[in-house]
Parts: sequence; structure tokens; C-alpha cells
Amino acid sequence: MIFKAPDLEIYIKDGLLILLMVSLLVQLIHLLFFQRRLSVYAPQEQASGEDIPVSVIISARNEAKNLTENLPAILEQDYPQFEVVVVNDCSFDGSEEILKSFSQKYSRLKVVTVTEHPRFKTGKKFALTMGIKAAAHEHLLFTDADCKPMSEHWITQMVAGFSTPATEIVLGYSPYEKKRGPLNALIRFETIKTAINYFSAALRGKAYMGVGRNLAYKKSLFFASKGFASHMHVLSGDDDLFVNENATPVNTSIAVDPEAFMLSEPKKSFAAWVRQKKRHMGAGKLYKAEHKRMLTVEAVSAILFYSSLILILCLGYNKELLLALGLFLVRWIVQLIVYHKPFKRFMGGDMLWYLPIIDLVYYIYLVIFGLVGTFIKTTQWK
Repeated sequence: MIFKAPDLEIYIKDGLLILLMVSLLVQLIHLLFFQRRLSVYAPQEQASGEDIPVSVIISARNEAKNLTENLPAILEQDYPQFEVVVVNDCSFDGSEEILKSFSQKYSRLKVVTVTEHPRFKTGKKFALTMGIKAAAHEHLLFTDADCKPMSEHWITQMVAGFSTPATEIVLGYSPYEKKRGPLNALIRFETIKTAINYFSAALRGKAYMGVGRNLAYKKSLFFASKGFASHMHVLSGDDDLFVNENATPVNTSIAVDPEAFMLSEPKKSFAAWVRQKKRHMGAGKLYKAEHKRMLTVEAVSAILFYSSLILILCLGYNKELLLALGLFLVRWIVQLIVYHKPFKRFMGGDMLWYLPIIDLVYYIYLVIFGLVGTFIKTTQWK
């Protein structure tokens, strides 16, 4: 059977419209039945948890400047029972002297020093393991040297997540500072989108990741699951792979009070950001199958939605164009409804004004870095 040109054009039009509508349907299901859980979530009043001793653990490699600026805000938290374990991971920038100075001033600071082995390179997971072994307490709270707590009640709010005996993991949020420029907007947007996804999944009993800049779990869980042993060969994943492997429907809670946030410094150049993203690319391949399917369906449906919409626009199909733009408007309105509260809470309310543009850029970024992660490997964590 041979198709004439007019027939082929009809098939292309119909195919693009069907693709647009099906991908929109998948997107709406994800927005309204999955992500909306976070927008309607009302945290219950929890005990402060101030009777729980806590070990805050930070792995720092050549972070002299960040330790000087951020460590006092952690050491001076308004919490009665805690220690701060800083792992000085093979630093050669003066971190040792700074930590010695802080140790003289703060009795709650404990320093663990890791030196470079002549035969093999140590990574962040090894440093964190040393810090966990040195920790005096069962409840562990993790962050990075380039992070600063949003309040003096950061520990209180995060530890309050251990509100039931069954809770072993508390997922926190770590926004990036707002700066000028499109790169900063994309970094902040990705961080918020990621947070909406993993918090919403946790509320459904499907927790699949957390971020090491603000994460808590029990020491006994770490050793019972043999720590990072199953993914020690992967450069990244000390946070998301650990949560993916150990989270259950009943042992994971979330902390979304702004006082529980840990503010992070964003990358200032595109090259530095690319290096950071390359380090993170390999971990997702090791997620549980159900989590990979969930994330893949959401991302692919959005990419197909934008691809079919752009093709309809470029091919100049007048009648179909109005319908396509109407479907785009529907998705945008639903996004605004679902995202309004989380974006405001997660310090991204300004991005709601140009949501369609940055959302498109975000999915283009996912495609590019998905390919990068497939073909390029990174060998150092810092």
C-alpha cells in the first residue's frame, strides 16, 4: 500500500496529536496523584527530639574556606546533646590548622583525619564510613562543608523526624543560594523538582533517595546493611543509593520545615556544574527497578510532550496548533496549582513566573546529561 503525500501528512498530524495527548495524560497523573501529595501535606506536630543525642558528620576535602565560614553555625546549634564529627579527608589546603583552632574553642568538635594511601585513592564513602565509626551516638545527621543551616534549630527539626521507634531515616532539604543568571535558576529549579519527587515518593511509602547535604539515619541501620559495601565501586551514591537500598514504607520520614533546611552554595560556572553532575550520573542506574520505572516514565512523558508540541509548532499545522496550545495551557495550569506551595516553601517562588521556559530547559538538560552519564565516567569525588 502506497501513501500519497496528503495521506502521509494526515498520519503525521494525527500521530503527533495522539502522542501529545497520551504524554499529557501521563504527566497529569504524575502531577495530580503523585506530586500533589507534597503540596497538600501538613506536617504534624512532633516532639522536639532534644532528648536524642546526635552525631553530625561532615566529610571535608580541601574545604578550609567553607569550614571557616560554615562550621561555627553548626557547632553553635541550639541543641543540648550533640557532637560534630569532621572527617578531614586528605586535605592539603590548611584545613588541619583550621580544625585544630576550632577544636580548642569547641569541645563538641571531633576531628578524624584520613590520609592518602599510596596505592589507591579514597573516596567520600570511605571518609564517611570513618566518621560513622568515630561517632559516639546512634542518631547520625549528615551535611557538607559548603552548607550552612538556615536556623539554629536545624538539628532539632531534623531529629524530630525520628518521632516513632520505627523511623530510621529522615530526609531533609538543601536549597541553593539565589544568585543572578540562568545557570543559578536551572540549578535551583532542578533541586526543587528533585525534592518534590523524592518527598512525594516518601509520603507514598516509596522513598527512593535523599541528599547528603541534609540527611539523617541511625548508625545501627548503617552497620546492619553493611554500609556502602554494595555500591562502594560507584563514585557517588553515599546518600541516594543508601536511601534507595534501605528505605521502607514505614522507616522513612521527611523534614520540610524551613528551619530544617541546609543552605548550599551553588556552582558559579557551567564547567564546575558539569563536573558536579558527571559525578552524580552513575548512581541512578543502581536504583531499584520500580524507582527507575517511575522516574523514567515521568521524564520520558515530559520529553515526548515537548517534542510533539514543538514539531506541531514547527510544521505549521494551524488547526492542530490551537489544540496543542490548549493542551500546553492545561499542563501549565495544573503545574501552577501543584507546584505553588512547594516552590514557595522551597525558596523558588520566583521561578513560577517563567515555569514553562525553565521546565523545558530542565528536560533538555535531562536528555543531555542522560547521554553524558551513559558514555562518560568520573574518577574523583572532589
